[in-house]
Amino acid sequence: MLVSGKEILDHAHKLGYAVGAFNTNNLETTQAIIQAAEEEKSPVIIQSSQTAITYAGIDELYQMVKGIAGRASVPVCLHLDHGTDWAAVMQCLRTGWTSVMFDGSKYDLAKNIEITKSVVEIARPMGVSVEAELGKIGGVEDHINVSEKDATMTDPDEAVEFVEKTGVDYLAIAIGTAHGMYKGDPNLDFDRLETIKKLLNMPIVLHGASGISEEDIKKAVSLGVNKINIDTELRLAFQQAVHKVVRETPDVYDPRKILGPATLAIKEVVKGKIKMFGSSGRA
Repeated sequence: MLVSGKEILDHAHKLGYAVGAFNTNNLETTQAIIQAAEEEKSPVIIQSSQTAITYAGIDELYQMVKGIAGRASVPVCLHLDHGTDWAAVMQCLRTGWTSVMFDGSKYDLAKNIEITKSVVEIARPMGVSVEAELGKIGGVEDHINVSEKDATMTDPDEAVEFVEKTGVDYLAIAIGTAHGMYKGDPNLDFDRLETIKKLLNMPIVLHGASGISEEDIKKAVSLGVNKINIDTELRLAFQQAVHKVVRETPDVYDPRKILGPATLAIKEVVKGKIKMFGSSGRA
């Protein structure tokens, strides 16, 4: 069944590996993620954005993930990704999400602390984990759009204050990653990551990981990243697989024959990330 994000990530933090957090919008993507996790014997986090919930329906999305996770042989967490709307976060808590992110990075530090703390106070008695973000991660993905000039790195001292005053379970930090695919090679601030990890001694989250080199990913994990978000690469795998079927067999109109290869393509991406993050065999 579904487990909390804290249950999964505390173990990753203790043993020094990262767990993939993969976004889903539909049945095929959900099946691919959980099948990949089972084949790799890895815990896994399935994420939904606010727009994914609007697209699929909150009850439909929850029942779909819960149903597949209930038959899985590995721990599965259902996480709200970038919950910027208070009502959306509360709706996920009521429906059965086992982890939520309140993204208050658009606010000043005091306001971000105030709202995040209130989310933690509501979620914790329910056994639901809470992620927050400090600093601003640039790029465009889903409803997130932060220009390069507005992106800001996470301040280590502010991170300590934030965690102490909010009690969050894991923290997303900005070290130079961005949502979406990169036009060039990102320059990640590993020194900042190492400093924050030592100060906080808790699970650290890396957003905007699609397109980052394997070398940089493994270095980030070695320095304390325990949750790594992947969305764009799954979408690209889906798109390319569907395009290939439509291009090569234009007479095919059976959705199963069109979407089946896309499911397999997503599964291979997820399996590759699981191996890269070091969570294979950790379930």
